[in-house]
Formats: sequence, structure tokens, C-alpha cells
Amino acid sequence: MRILVVEDEQRLATAIQHGLEAEGFSVDAVYDGLDGLWRAREGLYSAIVLDIMLPGMNGYEICRTLRAEDNWVPILMLTAKDGEYDEAEGLDLGADDYLRKPFSLVVLVARLRTLMRRGQGQPSLVLEVGDLSLDPSTRRCLRGDTDIELTPRELVVLQTLMSRAPEVVPKQELLHAVWGFDFDGDPNIVEVYIGYLRRKIDRPFGARSIRTVRGVGYQVTR
Repeated sequence: MRILVVEDEQRLATAIQHGLEAEGFSVDAVYDGLDGLWRAREGLYSAIVLDIMLPGMNGYEICRTLRAEDNWVPILMLTAKDGEYDEAEGLDLGADDYLRKPFSLVVLVARLRTLMRRGQGQPSLVLEVGDLSLDPSTRRCLRGDTDIELTPRELVVLQTLMSRAPEVVPKQELLHAVWGFDFDGDPNIVEVYIGYLRRKIDRPFGARSIRTVRGVGYQVTR
């Protein structure tokens, strides 16, 4: 599960990032509202932890913009303010939950897990390309009527490709969406996982769904 943390207090953002990573989440942390909006648009996240008071663009505006663009990733808003009207404004703009500072990591993790279980916001759609289907909400992949077991990372790679089909997804975009913007490992990890997917969703069925566009990226086709 990938989480985006948008918080301008860098010490707090780092503490949240390390705490969530210790709980098994993959976390990207940014400290500016405009950067946070860009990451939210470009990345594939399970939830966003969003501060209200941010430089560049505040959390209310980020939330309003994402919802206007039909981006329904669960949003948990953070604030140092203490007032029911601030909370009501955030919820009215489409936020899914609200947490006042200071808070404990235990409560934050519990709130995030609840949001992701409930799948608040617009329900996720089943992705279909030919007879290949993927339901992100249940994490179920099918080729026709046959279940295909995927690891969490394989599932996110396939989801990223299928959500853009039949567009070609550049390798760098795929790397950012799945491994995060701060990934500093070998970028050839993308090819490794494409190989894993082909061995599971294509070869046993005599299919060639994942196509390599040399020098550009990958696409999923019928």
C-alpha cells in the first residue's frame, strides 16, 4: 500500500513516513502543496495524508481540485486548528477523515487502514482489457474465468498499465507510480516485473497482452 504524505513540517513528515514504513506501507513525503498535488495526480496511492496549512496550495484546494478531477483516493486531512467548522469544510470538499494535531501514530495507522477497508469515495471500477480483468478493490485478477495470483507489487504494475490502456506508459512513469519518486535502485526492476507478469497472465494462456514499445515503455492490449 502506497501512501502520500503532504506536510510542510519536515520533522513531522519524516516521523510519519518512518512510522508508516515500519507498519509495512510504502510512503512518499512532500512538503509543499503544489508538489503534493502533482504527486497525487501522477502517482498511484492507496491514501493521502494531507495537511491543511501548506505553502503553494493549501490542503483544502488540493482536495477540491482532486475531487473535481474525479480522483477519489481516500484523503485524511491533518490540522493544528481546533474547530468544527474547519473539520466541516474539509469534509464538505471531499475529504474522508480528519485528524487534529498532535496525534499518535497508532491512531493515524488505524484511521488509514479503516479508510482503505471502507474504500471511501467513488468505488473502484473493474479494469478490463480483452478477457483480462483486474478488480483493484478486491485485488483479484482473472483471465477469462481463471484466477491469477499476483504479488502486491505485480498487481500495482498491472493496475497502472491497465488503467492507462491502450496508452503506452513510459518506463519512468511506471517506476514512479509503483516504486515511488525517491526510488534510487536499479531502474531495470521494471523489466523484471514485466517478465514476472508475462509468465503469469500471458504465457499460460497463449496471450501477448503486455507489449514493449522499444525506447518508450509498455502497454496492455487485447
